[in-house]
Amino acid sequence: MNRLVSMIAVAAALTAMASAALAGAPVQLKDALVDDGDGLVTLGDLFDNAGRAGAVVLANGPASNGNVILDAAKVQAIARANGLEWPNANGFRRLVVKGDATGAAAAPSGRTVEVLTYTRSLAAGEIVQPEDVAWTKVQSHLAPQGAPDDAAAVIGQAAKRALRSGAPVAARDLSSPQVIKRDELIVVTYSQGGVSLSLQAKALQGAAVGESLSVLNPQSKKTIVAIATGPGQAAVGSGAEALRSASIR
Repeated sequence: MNRLVSMIAVAAALTAMASAALAGAPVQLKDALVDDGDGLVTLGDLFDNAGRAGAVVLANGPASNGNVILDAAKVQAIARANGLEWPNANGFRRLVVKGDATGAAAAPSGRTVEVLTYTRSLAAGEIVQPEDVAWTKVQSHLAPQGAPDDAAAVIGQAAKRALRSGAPVAARDLSSPQVIKRDELIVVTYSQGGVSLSLQAKALQGAAVGESLSVLNPQSKKTIVAIATGPGQAAVGSGAEALRSASIR
């Protein structure tokens, strides 16, 4: 009986040791993620006290002044497979490792901010829908200057260029959607001193509401500058200038 109890106690101890080994050694992300100059990004570049696992290569190192962007979930899985346990308590999605050729340190990776990010990739000209953006925690140095702090200010705007899923939303990426397309036939209204006239013209460029554009009068073959007032509509005269001034403000 005593022998049986001893065997059970030994088995329990071995099980506990195995569980501890599988759990891995807890590690913390370094305050600055910088390649050590050997041309490789390793677990040791990311984590303090990585031990032998520090030599495990994650990617080729960045060039001078360059960055290597790593998927945080993949880094976590590789660390765990090599006996390191990183809980990623800050919920990072990406880790940015900077080159060390100039001796410049990366921004502290322990600080996070919430910014709007794109939930899908958008083509140039696409209109941002409510489901296309979401609040996401990112490393503070990844947040663009003047990032929009209100989703309502972003929804309904048009992408100026192709935008990648997961990228932080920046004001410079977006503009008011165009209501007039290039080469479109539009109605141009002239209003001045109580007199109002309309004519059909060809838009020589696209424009959003309140923006100016050049239009071609097909009768006179002359080009005039008008202000976009709505889909397929533009205006010239004092009323149009007032609309343009309000749009600029």
